[in-house]
Amino acid sequence: MRLPRTPATSFIAAATVAVHVVVVLTGMAEAADMIGGFIPARASGYTLPGTLPVWITPLTATLLHGGLVHLGFNMLMLIFCGRMVEAVTGSAGLVVLYLIGAYAAAGAQYLAGPYDLSPMIGASGAISAIFAAYALLYGRPRGFAAHPRIGLAVNILWLAAAWIGVQFLMGLAFADMGMSIATAAHVGGFIAGLALIKPVLMWRGRKG
Repeated sequence: MRLPRTPATSFIAAATVAVHVVVVLTGMAEAADMIGGFIPARASGYTLPGTLPVWITPLTATLLHGGLVHLGFNMLMLIFCGRMVEAVTGSAGLVVLYLIGAYAAAGAQYLAGPYDLSPMIGASGAISAIFAAYALLYGRPRGFAAHPRIGLAVNILWLAAAWIGVQFLMGLAFADMGMSIATAAHVGGFIAGLALIKPVLMWRGRKG
């Protein structure tokens, strides 16, 4: 299948890679994480000098990554799923999913630890929203052919349960290796994508 042009996905990926290159070349990786990462405690009123306004950090955090493996995996997911989703939702729809996914991820991470001082970085939460949209758009509904609405509801619940389960298992596995991942953020972004894909498609239909 030949996909139409997907400028939003390409722009987000290019901007993310460009920021990573600049941060690495200037030797500001650790400083950038504190300046632009999402720190839950700041949303609870904790003040840190020299940081960006907390309301913008869910977005700036998506531009920061903890190394080439982190960046590479996220960009592979974004480019593959993002292009497929953008082909259906259009560029504006893809951007809406990505931005709201980023804020939903930050919100979930805040709820999981409102006084956590560790900066959350990476585009994984926003990409989780894109992946959820991809799963609903291209996945097979689970049975209930005579009742498509029930089938859709079961499919959504199944996808949400499976994703949450996988994220918690990954969190445990990485914890055993002395590493941490933003499990709550991934879950929050994914649930946002599940909830948003239908409204986004309806909005695009009205625009068309």
